[in-house]
Amino acid sequence: MTSRNPEMLRGTVELLILTTLSRGRLHGFGIARWLEAASGDELQLEEGSLYPALHRMERRGWLDSEWGISERNRQVKLYRLTPRGRARLRSETEGWTAFAAAIGRVLQAAEVG
Repeated sequence: MTSRNPEMLRGTVELLILTTLSRGRLHGFGIARWLEAASGDELQLEEGSLYPALHRMERRGWLDSEWGISERNRQVKLYRLTPRGRARLRSETEGWTAFAAAIGRVLQAAEVG
């Protein structure tokens, strides 16, 4: 994964993938392209991060996959969230929302004080 702040992205790959797949099933390339577009080209998920994460998440039962045909008429592996994956997404989203709020409070306190 690359961005202007790659260190800040550590630990977010799974959350970003879960969020992307909450919109419906996609193949790996589609996941990466959607994240790029949704982030205004700030986030680029490289194959070396994406596919190991997809396989790990599938082993954990967060994703299911099946073979299908892409928009370009190629055989691709399509991923979708499982109920367990949706529960993980809710939990991760709550955690990141609380974390971001805490960071925001610290930054605001530093500006005031």
